[in-house]
Amino acid sequence: MRRVHQFLSTKGQSCLKFISEITKRIKFAANLKINYCAMKKLLFSLLILFTANQVIYAQEEKKEEKPDGWKGSGTVSLLFNQAAFNNEWHGGGTSNYAGNLNLTYELNYKKGDFTWDNRLIADYGLTKSKDQEFTRKTNDRLELNSIAGKQIKESNWYYSFFLNFKTQFSKGYEYSKVDVLDPISGDVIGEEEIRTETTHFLSPGYLQVGPGMLWKKDDNLSVNFAPATARLIFVDDAFTSTPGYTEGDYYGLDEGESTRFEFGASISAYAKFNLVENVTFENILNLYSNYLEDPQNVDIDYTGSINMRINDFLSASFTLQAIYDDNAVKGFQIREVLGVGLIYKLSGVN
Repeated sequence: MRRVHQFLSTKGQSCLKFISEITKRIKFAANLKINYCAMKKLLFSLLILFTANQVIYAQEEKKEEKPDGWKGSGTVSLLFNQAAFNNEWHGGGTSNYAGNLNLTYELNYKKGDFTWDNRLIADYGLTKSKDQEFTRKTNDRLELNSIAGKQIKESNWYYSFFLNFKTQFSKGYEYSKVDVLDPISGDVIGEEEIRTETTHFLSPGYLQVGPGMLWKKDDNLSVNFAPATARLIFVDDAFTSTPGYTEGDYYGLDEGESTRFEFGASISAYAKFNLVENVTFENILNLYSNYLEDPQNVDIDYTGSINMRINDFLSASFTLQAIYDDNAVKGFQIREVLGVGLIYKLSGVN
């Protein structure tokens, strides 16, 4: 108990304070009109908080040697929520159900001073309310990260080359309501919900590649800097060919185009560690600046996940994701998921 108390009073409290500070700053920025100064302050705050937290971790954890060869591991989790109310219920509420399926898998290779780390992230969630016409998505993410490194003189530094690919599984929509008119009188007799398709698989899609320098302590703590990163954004040109289309309105693409090329700098950081027994805190931070256009508008993609393992098959988790991409939306996109569900651990190659 004394050890647990000491842990919570130092590292544990530092991590919880880190989570709270990031959440407050991101939500504050999301409610403002983001300008250059606000972006710069938020960016530096995130970097300072993230770096300070990882320095504490790096000083406390001992380095473990990983054997040569392939090593794979992952988890599959299903979170489900449901609420139901009968006609006699007067407390307010709408019957609804929601589910979220998550797959995370890592496949890493090491031979001598060469490493190759791969991580697949797949999330998909749906929700349906009784008073809504359509089932709606709560989450849709497919991402592959791959980075190869050549160690420099038995240090934590590597020459690196990375690849990042992101898209979604299914169609995305914007929802609205239109008046329903009586065919005889022409009077409004109600409303009807309609949806308009805005995205689908590979629209948009992002592909980033580039050489750089990797600092890697172990599989759970690394930072990669790639100052010469090529990024390709690809979409369905049906979305850029609509009448009255405004240049750059759909993920920065010109009218009638299906691809956009960017060249800039990329920073990616990953940290995963234990807060307390059976509770892990995972951080993924990706930053990108396009040299060719508005380099001061740094794209930010941060995901923080706290995973609490109850037993071999039950778990609880909290995920916060914040995205800033001014080609998509002139502001922060915020996603939060909290739930309890089933989890299955995947074994890998040894």
